[in-house]
Amino acid sequence: GIRFDSKKECQYFIYLEALEAQGKISDLKRQVRFTLQPSFSHQGKTIRAITYVADFTYVDSDGKYHIIDTKGVKTDVYLLKKKIMQFQGHEIEEV
Repeated sequence: GIRFDSKKECQYFIYLEALEAQGKISDLKRQVRFTLQPSFSHQGKTIRAITYVADFTYVDSDGKYHIIDTKGVKTDVYLLKKKIMQFQGHEIEEV
């Protein structure tokens, strides 16, 4: 009953689920939203927040937090959001 954006994303989720079942990773989540810039008001109008949605996040056995994106094409928008995530101290791992 889960919908994925691509076969690649689906296959990687199955792989991560297996790792979680083996106890090698924990706290596996899908479609995790990160706020790059919060919403704000400008000249009486509300400007929507800018967000990045990671395909997956999990914690490995060493306690390291991982942010995963199963990228097919690296669009200009994605590359900009990746830079902002890096500025905020987050590294996106591309599969």
